[in-house]
Amino acid sequence: MNVNPRLRTAQKRRTRKAIVDAAIALLARGETPTVNDVAAAADVSRRTVYLYFPSFDQLLLDATIGALSQASVDRAIEQASDDGEARIEHLVRALHHVSPEVERLGRSLIRLTVDGNGASTEEGVPRRGYRRIEWIEKALSPLRERLDPERWTQLVRALAMVIGWEALIVQRDVCGLSPTEGEGLSVWAANALVRAALDDEREARSSKPGKQNQD
Repeated sequence: MNVNPRLRTAQKRRTRKAIVDAAIALLARGETPTVNDVAAAADVSRRTVYLYFPSFDQLLLDATIGALSQASVDRAIEQASDDGEARIEHLVRALHHVSPEVERLGRSLIRLTVDGNGASTEEGVPRRGYRRIEWIEKALSPLRERLDPERWTQLVRALAMVIGWEALIVQRDVCGLSPTEGEGLSVWAANALVRAALDDEREARSSKPGKQNQD
């Protein structure tokens, strides 16, 4: 039986999220969880935990960052109502308004996933960033019906390149930008990508045979 690759990817993202959410819940209770604790809370095996997180430190970092940022980012997105472009801008600004401690944790998470000593995760599962993808999709949701599926996916992936830890580090370490300058640059880049996708969609639809006769 062949499984749709998109459905399989979505299932893997849900499994990863369940593992991280379980770790967040344990940490929130003041516990120092073990792999067995997290596996039991997420209703998965130890092996599954390590398929998604080759390093347990990586999992704990991911969970800590999620616990510190999830609520503020969700609030920022919802403040923009049903305007997809505004919701993306609010998301960008929320991800830039992080404390020095959260930024330090984000840099550590990147180091662990880049410097993985050859360890591999479950095939088809990104080493990090599932939370970022979910936030982008949530922010863009009002625009989903206006874009064909391929262009929607392309826009989500493009935004993932200009939103998040990697973009912040390039702004700070490569471009030498201040936090305010970096935030403005990310907002500009994100808005440009959204507008480009919408323009491409309008152009594609207007060029379809019979379109002019229908208007």
